[in-house]
Amino acid sequence: MIDWNRVNELREEVGPEAFDEVVEIFLEEVDETIQRLRTAIVAESFRADMHFLKGSALNLGFADFAALCAEGEIGGDVSARDSAFVSALFQSYDDSRTAFLASLPKMPA
Repeated sequence: MIDWNRVNELREEVGPEAFDEVVEIFLEEVDETIQRLRTAIVAESFRADMHFLKGSALNLGFADFAALCAEGEIGGDVSARDSAFVSALFQSYDDSRTAFLASLPKMPA
């Protein structure tokens, strides 16, 4: 679910102090996008949303979520997606976010 090697790489790249800020910004931006999608998916911006979410997820190691976003981006038009895909996308983010935040304090600084 979480690519902890990527998380550790990012922490090394930006430093421990900046890492917390990167995580905060990531969660804010992705939470905002997910909330917007939960409210209403706009067909015209669906691929762009999936691309943004995929890139964000890859940067912070949300591997499973990134894979679903890539599938959504490649699949194109949201009308080609069923409600099961959209539900799985939201559930994957929720599960990834929970697992990430639960394990983050246990990671070495």
